Amino acid sequence: MTPIDGTLYVERRLLSEVEIHTALKDSRRAQLEWARTALSDRQHVVKEAVKAMQSIESDVAMEITYQMGRPLSQSPGEIAGFTERAQKMTALAPAALAEVVPEPQPGFTRFIRRVPLGVVFVVAPWNYPYLTAVNAVVPALLAGNAVLLKHSSQTPLCSERFVEIFDRAGLPNGLLQALHLSHARTLDLVRRPGVDFVAFTGSVEGGHAVQSAASERFIGTGLELGGKDPAYVASDAPLPEAARDLADGAFFNAGQSCCGIERIYVHRSIAEEFIEAIVAETLRQRLGDPRDSDTTIGPVVRQSAADFVRDQIQAAVAAGARSLIDPKPFEQQALGRNYLAPQILIDVDHSMQVMTEESFGPVVGIMAVDSDEEAVERMNDSRYGLTASIWTSDEDRALQMGQSLQTGTIFMNRCDYLDPGLAWTGVKDSGRGTTLSTLGYEVLTRPQSFHFKKG
Repeated sequence: MTPIDGTLYVERRLLSEVEIHTALKDSRRAQLEWARTALSDRQHVVKEAVKAMQSIESDVAMEITYQMGRPLSQSPGEIAGFTERAQKMTALAPAALAEVVPEPQPGFTRFIRRVPLGVVFVVAPWNYPYLTAVNAVVPALLAGNAVLLKHSSQTPLCSERFVEIFDRAGLPNGLLQALHLSHARTLDLVRRPGVDFVAFTGSVEGGHAVQSAASERFIGTGLELGGKDPAYVASDAPLPEAARDLADGAFFNAGQSCCGIERIYVHRSIAEEFIEAIVAETLRQRLGDPRDSDTTIGPVVRQSAADFVRDQIQAAVAAGARSLIDPKPFEQQALGRNYLAPQILIDVDHSMQVMTEESFGPVVGIMAVDSDEEAVERMNDSRYGLTASIWTSDEDRALQMGQSLQTGTIFMNRCDYLDPGLAWTGVKDSGRGTTLSTLGYEVLTRPQSFHFKKG
């Protein structure tokens, strides 16, 4: 069902047990030959796939909007991000996959080769269906693996588009296959001999299920899970930029981002000024039909998700929080119950679920603090640790604070962005493992040592 109006947009049949067995068998057979293919040839295929994706950008953008509700004015950004990450990982591949040669020893040839794992099972979510999947699919193929790709049932066309562009690029049959699976059969495939690594992006509960299934075998997992990402606006922050960018970080994609801004701490000396500025930025948002060019916030993915956010807001207000945004002017353009006005809450604290549990919707709480030390303490007071954002004019200050933050990425004066040249990773309930950068290749290969004594 499309979140736009609840009507049926696309429907796919789930694969049978026989079809899953055949897909896995074909992947393993195709991977053996692919592993012997020169890296330059693999790079060529990825570059051609990027061109193929760019050629269908408008169709893919429209599909994203219909499948998960993101405004059509913003959906093309997903293709731009796909392109940036695919190109960066292609450029990094030679260095990341190069042989490691230790200090020479007379009479011996010694080196470590990075060899592919085999078959990589990628399970991708609906909220950023191309941006999350590309993080694993492209480096897995470049490293010489085959890929089985399962997208959320909310975005089934995305895995098919991946297969389409790589087919057009000349990728041999069997190396990238789209699978439409139930949750039960997804976990069954994780348990099955022949799958050598699982890259999962989704909820904490889903991550636990994948990890539990994988624990029955000696295979690796990469788990990108939830977030309750904080920002701190220090006393010397560039206020206009902070208000603008943090409003965008909180409300882009209707707040449905694992690294979106869900809680803000601001130094008490500038709290009133910052709150006034971010409220003004929020009032510029436009809720409505995501197919309209002036819409900046579309529907959340389903009504149950919207009701969850509403319940968080109501519970916080009942406990003493104040909401600063009147939802009525926004909701005049709403097409249903899963359209949510952006909301800012103040007078919040960590006894409120809206400040501790992932919202995944267009709401952010703002809390005043008296020092950088208190900000760090509040930011770390979470079971999540994906990103944290510090707004200050002093880089040394950001570095000092960042070293005390329990999170995978520390931003200064930006938020909600992945640089493919840097490792993307989380701690605590935000998951385990690494994608992107040269480090992203390490989990998709295994070291093989060669130790030859010359005759």
